[in-house]
Amino acid sequence: MIIDTTKMSSRGQVVIPLDMRGDIKEGDKLIVIRKDNEIILKKSIPESAILSEKSFAKTWLNKKEDEAWKDL
Repeated sequence: MIIDTTKMSSRGQVVIPLDMRGDIKEGDKLIVIRKDNEIILKKSIPESAILSEKSFAKTWLNKKEDEAWKDL
């Protein structure tokens, strides 16, 4: 696991630290998930496979998921 910090600019822009970008390149779409005080960035899947916001939230934002990730 890699942990780093970044700041948000006055225009709402955030830089992902270089050592965390991996295979993300300029123009790639990212999924932004906000739950309480957490913000999660995930590399987007092709648009043809994107789930509706409602079904995506059901998949990722539930008690079973919370339990699975709580000790990480």
